[in-house]
Amino acid sequence: MTGVGRLYGVGVGPGDPELVTVKAARLIGSADVVVFHSARHGRSVARRIAEPYLRGDQVEEQLVYPVTTEDSDDYQGEMDGFYEECARRLAAHLDAGRTVVVLAAGDPFFYGSYMHLHKRLAHRYPTEVVPGVTSVSAGAAVVGTPLVERDEVLTVLPGTLPPDTLVEHLSHGDPVAIMKLGRTVDHVRDALARAGRLDEAWYVERATTGGQRTARLSEVDSSSVPYFSLALLPSRPNHRRDSVGEVVVVGLGPAGPEWLTPQARRALAEADDLVGYVTYLNRVTANPRQRKHASDNKVESERAAFALDLAKQGRRVAVVSSGDPGVFAMAGAVLEVAAEAQFADVPVRVLPGLTAAHAVASRAGAPLGHDYAVISLSDRLKPWDVIASRLDAAAGADLVLAIYNPASRSRAWQVEAARDLLLRHRSADTPVVIGRDVGGPEESVRVVRLADLDPSTVDMRCLLLIGSSQTVVTAKGVVFTPRRYPG
Repeated sequence: MTGVGRLYGVGVGPGDPELVTVKAARLIGSADVVVFHSARHGRSVARRIAEPYLRGDQVEEQLVYPVTTEDSDDYQGEMDGFYEECARRLAAHLDAGRTVVVLAAGDPFFYGSYMHLHKRLAHRYPTEVVPGVTSVSAGAAVVGTPLVERDEVLTVLPGTLPPDTLVEHLSHGDPVAIMKLGRTVDHVRDALARAGRLDEAWYVERATTGGQRTARLSEVDSSSVPYFSLALLPSRPNHRRDSVGEVVVVGLGPAGPEWLTPQARRALAEADDLVGYVTYLNRVTANPRQRKHASDNKVESERAAFALDLAKQGRRVAVVSSGDPGVFAMAGAVLEVAAEAQFADVPVRVLPGLTAAHAVASRAGAPLGHDYAVISLSDRLKPWDVIASRLDAAAGADLVLAIYNPASRSRAWQVEAARDLLLRHRSADTPVVIGRDVGGPEESVRVVRLADLDPSTVDMRCLLLIGSSQTVVTAKGVVFTPRRYPG
């Protein structure tokens, strides 16, 4: 180390001078040089907080930010040059043997400007960082609500993140602090709404100062939001476990998180335990306090009983299903087992999800624009003659058909049998939409004639939409069924 001076990064807290630590006050008062940042208007929040502790005869170094992100095409490059010049100014004092205190609002290492000087000087001079009360802690205090409790996880996010990234982080359901609102408040509010959490968010402005303001974020005028403000989503009282838990059957939609409703996202975040078929459970990101319980796809009743048993122990349990849980999925299985006397006191809720049929239909156009029937070709839980009679009746009624579970490795013949049965009622030219992995990385949507439906191209990841006599395929390949029926 080449200098004999000493560098201090000193946190002065969120705004109230009485929240400056004893150590910070002592160092500020004894420093030879006091350094603070400001915008071009010259006002410094950190210096205002520290003013009661200044001697009046100290050297003051004001570091004026040259640009903001709004008025520079090379913001990072200009700021790097600015900090290099600031480091040279401070190094001159340190080389002269002076004690240099750099003031930092809040904590020096918590989104603070001091860290850029630290990176450039700490390896050359004796350096110490003095922590300060953060704006997050101050915000929780002025709102008067616990920030985190028990095994909850606090997430701190800059409001400058892209909206989709904010939504992803917010979906976990634990407490959150969002910093740097200012000009980002509208897209932060939009992200909270998309995550189903806007009603939880508190707005805190200039916490612990004379200009302090708190309100529900949903009620704040975005034009009045300064940079020194934040959004808090504190600990949820309903995370406290009741003597009896509950089971929530959650529809995940047909694919990734963009198909998940805010209501479902919240239920997943609040759960203690996540239960489901392993493939669907892998689509849910668990937070650190949650436990996952995966199982095979042929044990629906056992899975339901397991979830209900957990709820009897006071756990909040989310049972997941792809698509909508009430359509050939877990809602029926859970409710059937829940009807047993031993589970009479366990609450069960069902949250809907976007169905695979509607997802496929949206990709093709509007093939479900008129009356339609939903039928599963799986004969694992019902005999084929029942399936065939229902296909025959629906085809005879000229209903559009949504065909679930058309084929699997152990069931390779039902698609051909269904096609031949339907051709007794439908024209060979009837359009068939084959949607595979819709919303997923291997998505494909094809439209073929009913007579050309090749069973070898259909597997368990497919869903078939078979048109009625009125279903149309346009010259652009769009499929729709008119809302009016002739006669």
